[in-house]
Amino acid sequence: MYQDDSNGENTFEIIEKKADDSIAERAESMSSISSSASLLPSPSVSIPAIASGNLLSNTGAIKKVDTPIPVAVPLQSSLTAANSEPFYPTQFSAAIPPSKGVQHGTVVPESLTMLGQDGGGFIGWMKGAVSSGGILSKVAEKAKNSVDSMITTLDPQMREYIYSGGDLDILVASQQEMKISAVREAFQAVFGKATVTGIAAQSNNIAPQPVGFAAGVKAAEERIQVVLRDSKVQQNPAPVVAIENFLLEVGEDKWYDVGVVILTDPIKQINLQTFTQMTPVPAAIVTLAQEDTPQDYPLRWSGLEVTVGSLMGNNLHVHHSEWHQALTGISRRELILMAAKTLATLYKNIIGQVN
Repeated sequence: MYQDDSNGENTFEIIEKKADDSIAERAESMSSISSSASLLPSPSVSIPAIASGNLLSNTGAIKKVDTPIPVAVPLQSSLTAANSEPFYPTQFSAAIPPSKGVQHGTVVPESLTMLGQDGGGFIGWMKGAVSSGGILSKVAEKAKNSVDSMITTLDPQMREYIYSGGDLDILVASQQEMKISAVREAFQAVFGKATVTGIAAQSNNIAPQPVGFAAGVKAAEERIQVVLRDSKVQQNPAPVVAIENFLLEVGEDKWYDVGVVILTDPIKQINLQTFTQMTPVPAAIVTLAQEDTPQDYPLRWSGLEVTVGSLMGNNLHVHHSEWHQALTGISRRELILMAAKTLATLYKNIIGQVN
């Protein structure tokens, strides 16, 4: 009830009452909020209901929350675990790491294990391969031959120095370099190393141009006898090779030039002979040689006084030793070389059986 007083006290009382009513309404609202919050479950914190009084005085105490503390891992165990894992470089590599999915350690093949037990290991096998002429010695020999072939290709004159030596000495009954070089190359190709030397020797009992097999072989044999009678050769005897070209008539007006190659070994008592490929000779050239040989020529029974080589050289305008090349495309040296290789191979087979 309001009083109609004009003094200030009544007015003050009305204001105070309104303030008290406001505080009471606020307390009731907070009480309702507290009661509503108390209905919600809380695992760690409980809020009691506010019955009355001040808001701060009615707030319940907060319970202590039990939070588990993580256990510290020892540093040494972490390092040990890290060291146990294989280290892979960070740099990229296209190849698969050797330890990736492969058993660690070197796998020794069973063949090498057996080899080590039987032959003294891999080093022993290598020594045996070299000493017994195995694959290693063959590789080394091929490498050496390749180098020698390159040197002789660049400088053919080096062939004589590279392949000279060894236990084989061959004497050639001639001082013509064409004959000596052909025999040298043939024997060095067959024996590997050989020393070939030329000695001047001439047949005096056979015509300069022999005709027929008998005259040709006789002329070569006489050359060999001249060499064997040399005093130096008698002190150091060695096999002697002689070469002699002769004319052969195989039909009417069909003439051929043939070379005989004879080897005589006075120590082992070996005598071998072979023949070169036949080269056709024009019948007109043989007729000229017959006409230029006198009828009373003492050695006419064995051949002609004028050689076919001199007449062919004059007609072909080449040196008398090069007429084979000019006429057929094959030099006389090539013909001698092929026959000498055959002779050297026959000689090697025979002395291999004798030894």
